[in-house]
This record gives sequence, structure tokens and C-alpha cells, in this order.
Amino acid sequence: MTIREMRTRLGDTQSQFAARYHIPFRTIQNWETDMRRPPVYMVELLESRVRSDLANRKTMVLPKYDIQKSELPKRSDFVGAVSWLKAVQEYVGESFVFALDEALMCQGSFRGRSEEYLVWGYGDDSASRFNGVVLLGNQVSAYNIEEKNGLRYTDFNRTVADALANEAILDMQGITEALSRYYYSNGASFNGIFVIPEYQERFEKLADDAIDYYES
Repeated sequence: MTIREMRTRLGDTQSQFAARYHIPFRTIQNWETDMRRPPVYMVELLESRVRSDLANRKTMVLPKYDIQKSELPKRSDFVGAVSWLKAVQEYVGESFVFALDEALMCQGSFRGRSEEYLVWGYGDDSASRFNGVVLLGNQVSAYNIEEKNGLRYTDFNRTVADALANEAILDMQGITEALSRYYYSNGASFNGIFVIPEYQERFEKLADDAIDYYES
């Protein structure tokens, strides 16, 4: 794909594309008008990132209950979050990567809810055969995956990014609580959390809510 094809497939303006991948706006303009040619390695790297982003821009609405789909283990039937997630993993498969609230449970920064129904993650489309599974995409970079207790899940930075990307359909309690824990256990600081420019303003609002979470 050319730079222009990558950008248009994402539906980005030149400025949005530049911000998404931390490339100067003028550079994008020069590449698209053939004023300059991007290095081959840069085109290959960008195309890989774009294909991943296209594959992972799937969830726009929450799935509705379907009587023809299979059921996952109920959260209320398990004492701890980890034991429930392990049971869920046995159903959806070991390659499934937990995301959002479930990733926070794996990390130990959110206890979850006793009546948890939704399970967020990355994996094969076959995972959608279960009620409650919300696929954010088919794949996520190995650099953003952590493993603990036999469970695979997105790291904290990717979890924050996914929360901001899906804020319109996500109950933000889990990420707010997790950010609050991070802030107070990190010397009253959010250092170490990296947010892309397009989400910076929304993150600042979320950060304020997180600071107030345990104080309110």
C-alpha cells in the first residue's frame, strides 16, 4: 500500500494519520505528493501497523444476547477473578488475550463485578460463538501482551489505550479504579503511562476522575 492508501483505508485525515503514528504532518504531505519518498523500511513498518489497526477496529456496539450462542462460565460461580478467567480461557482457547476489565483482573488492579457478563479480548472470530465475548480485534502485538497465572492479557498501557478507544461502549469504572490504584501506588504520579496524542485530552479527564476516585 502507498502512504495515501494506508491513510484513506483508516479513514484518517493527513493530520490524524500523522498524530496516530507520531510522524510530522509536513512529512506525510511530502510523501503523499511525491515531494519525498519514505524509506522502504518505514513503508513496511507503517503497513504492518495499519493492517493491525484495521483488523482491530471491530467493536462499535456491544453484542446482544443470542440464544443460539454457547454460554461461558458465570462470574458469580467463582470465588476469585483468576479462577473465573481460567475457566473462561478453557472455553475460548489458550490463544485468547484478555483485554480491558479482564486484563485489569489479570493484573490484580481491578476485582471485577460479581455479575460480570462481558468478556473483552483479542482472538479468533470463533470466540464470538459465546455470549458475552466482545472482540476488540483478531490480533494484538506481542509487545503488548503479558502472561501471569497461565493467562494472557494486554499490558497496562495497551489496556488504557483500549479503554479510551472504546469509551463510548465501556463501563469506565474498572479503568478508573485501576488508574487510581496506579496513581497512589506510584508516588501520586501517572509516569510510565503513554497515551497517543489523539487520546491525550480524554486521558487527562480520566486521570482527574481517577485521582478523585478514592477521595470521593
